[in-house]
Amino acid sequence: MNQDTDLFSDQIKSLRAEIDGALSTIDLPSRPEYLYTPIRYTLLGGGKRLRAILVHLVGEALGADREDLINAGLAVELLHSFTLVHDDIMDQDNIRHGQDTIHEKWDESTAILSGDGIYVVSQLIISKIKTKTLLAIKAFNKAALIVCEGQAYDKAFENNYDISLSDYFLMIEKKTAWLIGLCAELSGIISDQTEETNTQLRSFGLNLGRAFQIQDDILEVYGDVETVGKSLGSDLISGKQTILTVLAREDNQEEWLSSWKNIKKMETQTAILRLRDYLNRKNIIDKAYKYVEEYVGKARGKLDVIPLSHRDKLKQFTNIILKRVK
Repeated sequence: MNQDTDLFSDQIKSLRAEIDGALSTIDLPSRPEYLYTPIRYTLLGGGKRLRAILVHLVGEALGADREDLINAGLAVELLHSFTLVHDDIMDQDNIRHGQDTIHEKWDESTAILSGDGIYVVSQLIISKIKTKTLLAIKAFNKAALIVCEGQAYDKAFENNYDISLSDYFLMIEKKTAWLIGLCAELSGIISDQTEETNTQLRSFGLNLGRAFQIQDDILEVYGDVETVGKSLGSDLISGKQTILTVLAREDNQEEWLSSWKNIKKMETQTAILRLRDYLNRKNIIDKAYKYVEEYVGKARGKLDVIPLSHRDKLKQFTNIILKRVK
């Protein structure tokens, strides 16, 4: 790595440590333990903090107030945690960030209430922003609702073999990409940028988010539990539509459905190996990677609103997304 890359890597590590520290010091009551113990468990459970880091990088480039940046990053991280807690219940995932999910460690009722609590705390923190407060809150809540829409599509699409590639892209735009778009947009808002600039910043995040979700789909099959932080194959087993299943079906629906019917009967690890073999032989994985590269390229094309002195950091951030699977 060159010196600039080393410095950027050190900054990312420093930001992640700062965000983890801020999460650990959120002032939460100790009682009732039924509510606050699982919330603390979730917030201290780890994660790459890429969304909060993106808030900081964009905000720093645009001269945002430091305290506003910290609160915006925390609020986004909490909103993300809220969605994961509830998603894990709906998807019956038992591992998240390498530890038991709340509904697995406690029960579903505890997880529902804890998710609700995390969401309310995110609202309290986003309201602490001093610059363009109402605009920031509006963008934050719009994103929260759109993420719910994305989850609704995700559930409605399960085991639906008529879902097209455009349907899939609509789902991931709402379920994953919009929240990452909010991270960049929010930094524009709290640094008092124009509406046009904020729209372009959101577009940068949206394209990066699309690439991010496609990679999550790939990691579901080609990753490992340590990298992914959750159970492998769980989305596929539940019948979710991913970039791999949609592309496989569009390539040859009859052959794919026949193969998938047999693969699903196998033990999980064997099934994943057989699935990899099918996707490799049919070049489905290569097609999926091309979409990752396409959307990362589109994201980079939106960076002209970032001052030149900071633009390279955002480009390096997009490399983090690319290197998640390559």
